[in-house]
Amino acid sequence: MTWMRPVLLFAALLILTLNGAESAAVRDDPADTEGKETEGAAKRIFMPEEEATNFFKRRSRRSVKSQAEINAEHRQKLAADEHRREYYEEQRNEYENYVEEVRDETEERTREKTEQWREYHYDGLYPSYQYNRHRI
Repeated sequence: MTWMRPVLLFAALLILTLNGAESAAVRDDPADTEGKETEGAAKRIFMPEEEATNFFKRRSRRSVKSQAEINAEHRQKLAADEHRREYYEEQRNEYENYVEEVRDETEERTREKTEQWREYHYDGLYPSYQYNRHRI
């Protein structure tokens, strides 16, 4: 019984190859009134067998890319790298500017607070009383 399945498969393949077609196409239905329109559509969709095999040979998974394709992909990678580099440089500059503004604002607030503290605690003597006190 195990030999029946391969024999049947071989027979089916043999029948299919004997009825081999010149090109891939959709069978026209004689009852169809729009036969001419479907033929035109079939001609636009399907291609002769030689062109199809050449297409798949030219661009199969293991086929070698042409130098033009390699160069185009390389240019695309370089352009993507350049865009990425510009984006991250812009982000870094914006962050540095933000940090600098925050630091300047903090220093300004600290300076203002220090100045207010000195004005409030100034006793008319120079330097301020903290450094001008006599020890008892």
